Amino acid sequence: MTIRIDFVKAAPQAAAAMFGLERYLHGCGLEPSLLNLVKLRASQINGCAYCIAMHTDEALRDGEPTERLTMLDAWEEATLYSEKERAALAWVEEVTLIADSGASKESFEALKAHFSEEEIGWLTLAATMINAWNRMAISSRAQFNRAMFAHAAPAKATEPA
Repeated sequence: MTIRIDFVKAAPQAAAAMFGLERYLHGCGLEPSLLNLVKLRASQINGCAYCIAMHTDEALRDGEPTERLTMLDAWEEATLYSEKERAALAWVEEVTLIADSGASKESFEALKAHFSEEEIGWLTLAATMINAWNRMAISSRAQFNRAMFAHAAPAKATEPA
């Protein structure tokens, strides 16, 4: 598959703004493990191979157990996720599929037991950002290249041998 457009080269100021928002998001106070799950789940829904590969790689490097990543597509049935993570995953799914769900009152209310208003804002921004990145990667036909992440530390051991 041929890459259609390099958004960083085509629109460098817009790309810089997107990367700036991403830096703010990573300093917002939400747990990195939660952000990894949110980004990976939205990317699964959208079918973004580039972002699925990248966020799986990030989650593994951050010490996320493989089992939780492989079960993410079935998080509602799996017992591996906390109630807080479940509320966040339900919300990111609704924001990702907003034309279908409209971001339901029930899903929004479920967040309040686990997140402050500020955190809900950041969580919603995380869902919005990953959906934007997914759309850019899919429409441009961006290709994941593991060598791009060669500088990253290997995944931490988190499961007993």
